[in-house]
Formats: sequence, structure tokens, C-alpha cells
Amino acid sequence: MSTPHEVAVIIGSLRKESINRKLAHELIKLAPPALKLSIVEIDEIPLFNQDWEMQPPQAVIDLKQAIAKAQAVLFVTPEYNRSIPGVLKNAIDAASRPYGQSAWPGKPAAIISASPSPIGGFGASHHLRQVLVSIGISAMPQPEAYLSHADKLFNDGGAIENQGTREFLQKFLDAFAHWIERQAS
Repeated sequence: MSTPHEVAVIIGSLRKESINRKLAHELIKLAPPALKLSIVEIDEIPLFNQDWEMQPPQAVIDLKQAIAKAQAVLFVTPEYNRSIPGVLKNAIDAASRPYGQSAWPGKPAAIISASPSPIGGFGASHHLRQVLVSIGISAMPQPEAYLSHADKLFNDGGAIENQGTREFLQKFLDAFAHWIERQAS
């Protein structure tokens, strides 16, 4: 077997018990052998300030190094007010600066959103796609993944028991592994 692709998993929520954090942990368990998913925390990233751009805080340096080391990025995000959470946009902005030294270009990516709402984070996913285009990330176009009513997906231990959902997530991850391979060639 070849070496698995290193994938940085970025969660758009800081809450310890967030739906999307639980989802990220389930995705790590469901990942095919072709993917090695590792969560890259963004909770220590200060609000982007161009004043520190040339000498960024250590948390930003660490984020940029984690992104540079990864072969791909998986964004797992909730939707706030029909868009992406501010902490996620802030992390993307911080790792994209200074101009010409972005950590993002050329990385294949996938987006999955989960929300208690009936549309499952559709707005966040599409806003995130717009941002990713501007920083040179190629987001997997299909399958799209919006998990609606996600507050009811997890048992008390944080696992997804619904077999149909688990199968969908495995197919999503298989497609992502294929997407990474296509982008690498």
C-alpha cells in the first residue's frame, strides 16, 4: 500500500462539544487507508492584523506549517448566519498572508458542513467555496456534503449510528481520496 495522503482537518467551530468537531472525529475513524486525517486547531489564532503580518504570532506560524505539511485540506464547518464562522475565515486569512507567502495554493480540498437546520450548512459551504477559489485551493465539486438535523446524528458517545449516514460519509471520503489523486497528477 502506498503512503496515505496527509490531510489537515480544519473545524469551523471552537466549541468542545460542537457537532462539527464530533463529525470530524467520526470522519477520522471512517477514513479509508488512502487518507490520514489530522485535526489542525485554530482556537489560538488571533484576529488577523496586517501589523503583525511580517512577524506573525507563533499560532499562525504553526498553522501555516501544518497546512504546508499537508497534501490536502478537509474543512468541517457549521453555518453561522448563512455563511462561514468568523474563526474559520480568520484562520484562512491569517495563513494566506503576507501576500505571496500563502500556505494554501495548490491544495486539493473538500468541504462538509453540518447543522441542526434543515439545509445542513449549504450557505456556509458555498461561501467557503468562494473564499477557497481566491486563495488557490481546488475544492472537490462532487459529492457535496451538507448534513441537516445534525444535532440528532450523534449518540451520547459522539458516534454516528445511522448506517446510511456512515455509508454516505465513507463514499464522501473515498471521493475525496480520488480527488486528491486527480489533483496530484
